[in-house]
Amino acid sequence: MKGTVGELGEFGLIRELTSRLTTTPAVRIGPGDDAAVVAAPDRRVVATTDILVEGRHFRRDWSTAYDVGRKAAAQNLADIAAMGAVPTALLLGLVVPAECPVTWPTELMDGLRDECQVAGAAVVGGDVVGGDTITVSVTALGDLRGQEPVTRAGARPGDLVAVIGWLGWSAAGFAVLSRGFRSPRAFVEAHRRPEPPYHAGPAAAGLGASAMCDVSDGLIADLGHIAEASKVRIDIRSAQIDIPSQMNDIGQAVGVDPLQWVLTGGEDHAIVATFPPDVKLPARWKVIGEVLHPSALPQVTVDGAPWTSSGGWDHFGGEIEG
Repeated sequence: MKGTVGELGEFGLIRELTSRLTTTPAVRIGPGDDAAVVAAPDRRVVATTDILVEGRHFRRDWSTAYDVGRKAAAQNLADIAAMGAVPTALLLGLVVPAECPVTWPTELMDGLRDECQVAGAAVVGGDVVGGDTITVSVTALGDLRGQEPVTRAGARPGDLVAVIGWLGWSAAGFAVLSRGFRSPRAFVEAHRRPEPPYHAGPAAAGLGASAMCDVSDGLIADLGHIAEASKVRIDIRSAQIDIPSQMNDIGQAVGVDPLQWVLTGGEDHAIVATFPPDVKLPARWKVIGEVLHPSALPQVTVDGAPWTSSGGWDHFGGEIEG
């Protein structure tokens, strides 16, 4: 589609965006009314929201609008799954300059729609306004289907720490892009379009997970949220974490220990959880540590010692010191 957002106008843009959407049985009333109606058989709704700002969370020379849509949906839907819930719906708030080509928001919507389909959810509405900087705000909803939510506060000494999904891939991809390269492609694509294991969250809840979190700010940082909420120490065993050979190659090329990416790189949206030691985990879950009594303050250690390098991401302060 040719032209700019300003030429198409607000209502023309909304019509174009909503015409691209699909639905699910949970959606009783979709876009086009004052509000959407989504079935909530559990009578509890899990809700989360995130904001992506151009220049801080994405760059148009690195990622297509479709990539940004997939990523914006994924990081919200992963939060729903990490509570042990099933994603059901997504709402979009979009700020876009009038001179932006219409193809950018339409491709963004295609990405949102397609990622929702992966998770079994649907885009059900939102809002579009004009502004100087492209800003994408996404709210996701989910259904617990009769299970109790898995929070960050349930880890107990003796529990195992296990993860499912990729760790460090997005950070390695960011390092590649930052140096002007576009390969190895698998790592670049992991940064552009994370692939959260949505099914694993509700499955972990069914297995008896005691605490759970998606890895958005970095493994140490996100396990730190669990340690603080549960008032425990969590020890990661670095030898039990698999680092792909290509990630080692990238690390060698750019002078970075790939373990740094695995422990502190965010935006992979893997799911990390704690489980009672007698739980038999499916093969895709990898045990990487254990929950211990806190020696002093709740904390995360690596091979028994505090991690002294950077420990994740803070949106206002940048990297978190370990």
